[in-house]
Order: sequence, then structure tokens, then C-alpha cells
Amino acid sequence: METSIAGRSSRKRLVGQPLLYAISVFASLGVFLFGYDQGVMSGIITGPHFLKFFNEPKAFEVGTMVAVLEIGAFITSIAAGRVGDIIGRRGTLFIGACVFALGGAVQTFTPGFWIMVIGRVIAGFGVGLLSTIVPIYQSEISPPDHRGALACMEFTGNVFGYACSVWLDYFCSFIDSDMSWRIPLFVQCLIGALLAAGSLVMPESPRWLIDTDHDEEGMRVLVDLHGGDPEDVLAKAEFQEIKERVIFDRESGEGRTYAVMWKRYKRRVLLAMSSQAFAQLNGINVISYYAPRVFEEAGWVGRDAILMTGINAIIYVLSTLPPWYLVDRWGRRLILLTGAVVMGIALGFTGWWMYIDVPETPKAVVTCVIIYNAAFGYSWGPLPWLYPPEIMPLAVRAKGVSLSTATNWAFNFLVGEMTPVLQEVIEWRLYPMHGFFCACSFVVVYFCKSDPLPLNPLANHVVVYPETKGVPLEEMDAVFGEEELEERLEDEESERASLVSRRSRQSRLSRSSSNKLPSLPGRGLLSRLLNRSEHAASYEPIRDGDE
Repeated sequence: METSIAGRSSRKRLVGQPLLYAISVFASLGVFLFGYDQGVMSGIITGPHFLKFFNEPKAFEVGTMVAVLEIGAFITSIAAGRVGDIIGRRGTLFIGACVFALGGAVQTFTPGFWIMVIGRVIAGFGVGLLSTIVPIYQSEISPPDHRGALACMEFTGNVFGYACSVWLDYFCSFIDSDMSWRIPLFVQCLIGALLAAGSLVMPESPRWLIDTDHDEEGMRVLVDLHGGDPEDVLAKAEFQEIKERVIFDRESGEGRTYAVMWKRYKRRVLLAMSSQAFAQLNGINVISYYAPRVFEEAGWVGRDAILMTGINAIIYVLSTLPPWYLVDRWGRRLILLTGAVVMGIALGFTGWWMYIDVPETPKAVVTCVIIYNAAFGYSWGPLPWLYPPEIMPLAVRAKGVSLSTATNWAFNFLVGEMTPVLQEVIEWRLYPMHGFFCACSFVVVYFCKSDPLPLNPLANHVVVYPETKGVPLEEMDAVFGEEELEERLEDEESERASLVSRRSRQSRLSRSSSNKLPSLPGRGLLSRLLNRSEHAASYEPIRDGDE
């Protein structure tokens, strides 16, 4: 298996779908890690030995221990954009896994509060690298018609990590010593070491290889992903499209800085960042980080609260399975919209049951939380991790995803830090508040339009959240209507110039013609070949008035 995944020539090697799924399993360990880390603290912070060891920490201290990880993750998620471009996707995975394991060791053997905080920050450094690079890596090795499903499988790994940590917390709660919370923290080290070892035998992203002029190696990986036949038409077509995109970006003369990315792909960056912001504002980490506290607030006591959290986690994992099938059939938008509706209703009823505080409240709250978690796992859980890497162009993909992931961790920290305080201050009102954000996310996805060029009459024709199912990564320009928009703006500028001077107009058009690069076709060879199958993508560039 090692030689196959590394892409080396061998008589026995994995190719095609077996190789793709083997890579996905290893890559999913990265999201398993930060899913595990999100859940592991939820169970131990209510344990008697943990509370005694840290001298009955106040709400703010508990929030700091839980949420400080996001500070480290925020820092390295921004840096991951540059790191991923320099040392590649696989090298970033390896470093992230090693750093995470180190942070887990510091937390496990902590002598007190501040060392625990330092350990959480170090683990956060690893989580930031992994949470940025894993979605990029997954999207760059996935075929267009299965990209959504594989990304959703990856998110299932995240939730499975969360569920494993919750159940480990529950079983360790029967240990009558500090090992009840040190053991769950130590498991982080083992998982990090396993991912670090796995990253050494995974192939590098073919798109990164081609972008760095390792064409032969990139082609070899593409051939293996398409079944191992060097003459495979789809593999050659994909290589051709990737290489053409790389050359096109280089000939454009634009740099790969964050400033250039923001100027040229502002709409895409805002989409990526807003999806991650709403994923947190919609309230998931109120449950992920503090589920036992939520259930205690509803009337469950001690270990029973952790047990209810474990049951909720199982349903949460199962809810992530339907998108495997639906995301490449229904598309992204419908899933986000239906998820937002169910989540908002469930959070509203959670607050209402806590407000009336009747004997049925404990069971009713568990039911509402389970429905909420299931809706999130089906919708706003996986898709904000899928959208950013698939909509950003190769030249700035790592940087674009780094900004969206940094947004995730910034809002993650905000929610994690404030939840214990808000649970005490506004009590049941916390849950309808997050329900309101679910309604806002629905409005943004369904109604709002972007304004890429203010004061321009052509600017309102692009939807904030377009449908991207089945579209090859190199053809996202067509989905966002950017090529058509640029051409129309050039025509409009020429018409305005003619009112001043015909000579000036001719001169300007001449310069424009001499500098204009050949545009990439809206639908490339790979898309046309895929269109032969019954599962082919069907998309058109977004035009004026499209919703």
C-alpha cells in the first residue's frame, strides 16, 4: 500500500477508486483530530477530578481552556496558506500532525491551569494547519462528480472524532483519579502520530505538483487516480486543463498575494468566509464544546449529562451520511437552505423548553438538540468546508482557504469563550439567539446578491452562493460569470471613451487588444468528456437576474 499511495511504480499498487478512498481515509484523520479535540473538553470539564485539580475553575477560566485552542488555530490557519504553497499539501499535513501531538502531550502532563492553556494553544497550531490543508488536499485529488461526496465523507471523519472523544470521556468518567481526564487528552498524541506516519505515504496533490513544474510526477498521480492507465483520456484531459490554468495565471502577470486575491476574487473570498462564519454563529459549538453543561442546565445530572451527549453524538455521526449521496445530486444551496430552517426551529424550541422548565424539559431538550445536531451534520457542517477549496482558483487556493478557515476559528473562539458566560447571564435566551443567526444564514444564501464592482450596473448579476455541483475546479470562472463580466466591462469602457474622443477610443482599444490574454473556455475538455456519462454536471454561467 505504501508504494502505491506514494505514486511509485510497482507491480501491486492501488489505483483508481481504491487509491482515492485510501487517500481520503488518511486525510480524514486530520479532520478526525480537530473533531476529537472539539469534543474531548466537553466531557472532562464537568468531571469532579478535573474540577478539583483546577480548583473549581470559574466560567471564564473554563471558557479560556476550551476556546484558547482557537487562537492557535487562527494564527496557523492564516500561515497555512503560505506554508501549503511552499512545502506542499502533504508536508503541511505532516507538520500539523506533529505539532498537534506535541500539544496533546503538554495537555496530558499539565501541572496546572497555565500549562494547560499553553498546551491548548500548541494543539491549536496543529489544528489550524490541518483544518486548512485537508480540505484543499481533498478537493485537489477528487474528481468533479464525486468531490462533494468525498468532502462530506471527510466531515463525517470530523464528527466521528467528536463522537469518539465524547464516549471516551464517558467511559473514563468511571475512573476515580486524574486519569479520568488525562487519558482522553493523551489519545490526541496517538492519533497525531498516526496521521504523521500516514502523511509520509500519501501522494502529493497533483495540482500542487503541476503548479510547481513537477509535471511528470503530477501526471503520474493523476494517472493512478484515474485507474493506472498512462493513456487514459480523462487523466490527460485533466492534466491539460490544470496546466493551461497554471500557464494562464502566470501569463496574466498578477502576483499571488492576499491583496491580489482580494481584488480579483473578492466575491469568492466573501462566500468562503461567510460560510464558515455562519457555521459557528449558527450555534454548533455551543453543543460541541458544552453539551454536558447544556444538558445539566436542562435537568440532567453528572454522568447522565455525558451519556446524553454520547447519544447525541451517535445521531450526529449518522446525520452526516445522507450528504454523501445528496450533495452531488441536490447540490449545495438546497442542503444549506433546508438545514438552516430545521436548525433555527430546533434552537428556538430548545430555549422555549428551558424557559417553561417543566418535568418534560430534560427529555424535550435532548430531542431538540439531537434534531439540531442532525440538521447541522447534514448541512452547515460539511458544506462550509467544501465550498472554499472548490471555488478558489489554484493560484490562490491555499490563501483563500486559509482566510475562510481563519474566519472559522475566529468565530469559533468567540462562541467558545462566550458560551459559559452567556449560559449564566442570558440563560435560555442563548439558544433562540443562535436560532436567529440560522434565519440570517437562510436569508443570505437565498436572497442576497454580491456587488463585486460597486456603482456598476452589471455588478448585481452574481449570486453570493452559486451552485457548484459537478463543476471541474478549473472551470469555476464560468460559474461566477467572471469572464463574461470582464468582457462586458471592457466594452462599456470603450463606449464611454468614444464620447470623449474617437482617436482616444481607438488608442485605448488598441492597447487593450495588445494586452488582453486569451480567455479560458467556459467548459473545458474534461467537462465535455464527463458530460458523456449520466452523472455529468450540468451548469451554466450565472447571468443577470439568476437566483
